[in-house]
Amino acid sequence: MTEAVFHGRGQSTTKMMGTSKWLVHLRWLAITAAVIVAIFWRDAWAMLTTWWNISTYNHCLIVIPILYWLVTQRKEELNKIDPKAWAPGLLWVAIASFGWLLGEAAGISFARQLGLVMMLQGAVVTLLGPVVARGLIFPLLYSFFLVPFGEEFVPFLQTITAKMSMTFLGWTDIPAYIDGIFISTPTGYFEVAEACSGVKFLIAMIAYGALVSNVCFQSWNRRVLFMLFAVAVPILANGIRAFGTIYIAHHTTTDFASGFDHIFYGWFFFAFVLILVMAAGWPFFDRKIDDRMIDGQKLAELDNSKNSRLSFRNTVVAIGALVFVPFIWSSMVSAQNSPVPNQIYLPQVAGWEQVEYRPSFEWAPRFDGASHQLLGRYKNESSGELVDLVVAVYDRQEDGREIVGYGQGAFNPETKWSWTRDLEAPAGASGQQLTAPGPVVRDAYTFYRLGEKLTGSAAIVKLETMKAKLLGGRQQAAAIIVSAEKIGDGNPQNRMKAFLKDLGPVDNLADQMTGLR
Repeated sequence: MTEAVFHGRGQSTTKMMGTSKWLVHLRWLAITAAVIVAIFWRDAWAMLTTWWNISTYNHCLIVIPILYWLVTQRKEELNKIDPKAWAPGLLWVAIASFGWLLGEAAGISFARQLGLVMMLQGAVVTLLGPVVARGLIFPLLYSFFLVPFGEEFVPFLQTITAKMSMTFLGWTDIPAYIDGIFISTPTGYFEVAEACSGVKFLIAMIAYGALVSNVCFQSWNRRVLFMLFAVAVPILANGIRAFGTIYIAHHTTTDFASGFDHIFYGWFFFAFVLILVMAAGWPFFDRKIDDRMIDGQKLAELDNSKNSRLSFRNTVVAIGALVFVPFIWSSMVSAQNSPVPNQIYLPQVAGWEQVEYRPSFEWAPRFDGASHQLLGRYKNESSGELVDLVVAVYDRQEDGREIVGYGQGAFNPETKWSWTRDLEAPAGASGQQLTAPGPVVRDAYTFYRLGEKLTGSAAIVKLETMKAKLLGGRQQAAAIIVSAEKIGDGNPQNRMKAFLKDLGPVDNLADQMTGLR
């Protein structure tokens, strides 16, 4: 009897000691996480407002409660593991911090927010140890879904949806003509708009598919197949939906088809796709409802790591240094002076005269936070042809003042203009074709000038911006857009190229506008 009582007390004492140890580690983890979020509160707030205000990312609002649920599923098994500080985890924090610095320097909010999430992941690994982190591997990886991503896929998904619609229209013998993302039929003129690209449902389905793959499957083959299915079905379903709208319009009216689409699209469409994916995967679920998500005892037996030589306090200090130093460096570089002229003027171009800007459909590029922005129209003195010129100048780039980014430049998605296709462009430029109601078609060449680089590539702009901020180079930047409307059967690009020839080197003009020449 005495032995039994003593044994029971031993178990209770061991459990109490384990619980006390967990409380210490979790307390320091909470402090560390709070410090990280406090330092990078602007990125945390930007993520939160994006989740709340942009419907594409509304699903991110439930990722945090899902993460809590995933951890509680593993809580009982995690109690069998002793948490311990682990200095090598600081490497993940360092990588995340450096990634944030690169994102800050390049003006890429995705990289900054990804860096923030990875810093928090690194704090978990460092303060709880590799064995606990192994038990939490899926929740840690699932936290990547807190970072808004996917809008860069919109043009690709628009194009895919339009091409699928054309295929289905061909199968039903409905005559149709495609021009980029615009489809013409005898009934009407249809656009596969950004809202019709299906990106919001695709991103939500990727997050949902990853959750189901972990919770409902044990076989990796089944997990991979289910994920592929969860990605393919929303894309295919969105193509069928777009085709269905055109098909209904062909046999009724465009107003009726539009009304039907607005009712059908949205959560009903998402629910239909969700049910379809789940119904297909249900027969293959191989994890029972009462199966453990992890085996804590097995993980504890595999633990051969040693306690960190750093104390908790010193570990937290090390994490703080890793995340705070890049923040200070970025602030110091951003404080450097990079002046531009107080006023700029559109250039005089031989053989062309400036005339009143009166477009067929109102168009103005978007350059948020530009130091200067000009828009003017030129008329060829001999042929009377019209070309538009846009100049935007930045003294520096920072959050909310990036020269390139979603919604920046020739195409502003918040207007009635739509991206149609990318165009071949002269060296150092990118080309876009835009369409407005009418339809009014406009071609545009965009040049960016940073340092000694003249480019049309957004990636190169980000790279040059990052180099200038990290190394303290020239931060002045300029965007030059040459654009023209399509008139009749004429090719606006011929006018644009003729204007560029008379304008002279674009890099010289950009340097004059930024005061560097």
